Amino acid sequence: MAVRKFKPVTPGTRNKVISTFEEITCTTPEKSLLEPLKNSGGRNNQGKMTVRYIGGGHKRMYRVIDFLRNKDNYTATVKTIEYDPNRSARIALVLYADGEKRYIIAPNGIKVGQVIASGSGVAPEIGNTLPLSEIPLGTLVHNIELRPGCGAAMARSAGTYAQLTAREGGHAILRLPSGETRMVLVTCRATVGTVSNPDHNLESHGKAGRRRWLGRRPRNRGVVMNPVDHPMGGGEGRASGGHPRSRKGLPAKGYKTRNPKKTSNSFIIERRKK
Repeated sequence: MAVRKFKPVTPGTRNKVISTFEEITCTTPEKSLLEPLKNSGGRNNQGKMTVRYIGGGHKRMYRVIDFLRNKDNYTATVKTIEYDPNRSARIALVLYADGEKRYIIAPNGIKVGQVIASGSGVAPEIGNTLPLSEIPLGTLVHNIELRPGCGAAMARSAGTYAQLTAREGGHAILRLPSGETRMVLVTCRATVGTVSNPDHNLESHGKAGRRRWLGRRPRNRGVVMNPVDHPMGGGEGRASGGHPRSRKGLPAKGYKTRNPKKTSNSFIIERRKK
């Protein structure tokens, strides 16, 4: 999983850096695991724009991903490694012993033909999903549940992982990709290994058009707007805009927006590094 640079034969390729896609083994997705994906363009159910800078982009189909990994009595064989336009990680098509097919987030290093399993009593090997109570300390994990049976919620994007550092009572202590250290119930499941496509952070679009293909429209700064449009707008000449803040007036540098009464505060041991 490496990246490739281009000769600057055009302005768009001068700074273009993309994945080599060498790990991809199939270019046609499994039709039974596809669903239509509707683009909102940043509009809500009333047709009003609520999120700016969204619109356009290439048409996509959603790949149904198995974040639960709850098929415990069967082993599965990895059939293909595929590209998913809806996420930064690669996905893997697995075939269970009873004939069912599912997509999973592909762990880094997984190969076609590899056999994986899930459930209690499974060996803590790459691609296997098991409760945090059975994973050895120091292991790198991803696809971590926050509540038992609700499906993976943390460490799902390309190259991310969390480290299981300790267990205290009914909780496991995890060091998350952000640097945050928090407690999670030991009955929650996690998948051993790190997420695939670790070089995703080295990629560069190279041109604005490639961002438009992803559905991202041009974003203009608040300081170039008028006072009616943004708190930092207006002024004679190139005014700096005063204190940095959002369009709604919330300060942007160092202002704490997290609710001090949030229920998950009691599970967070150390906040993320700023």
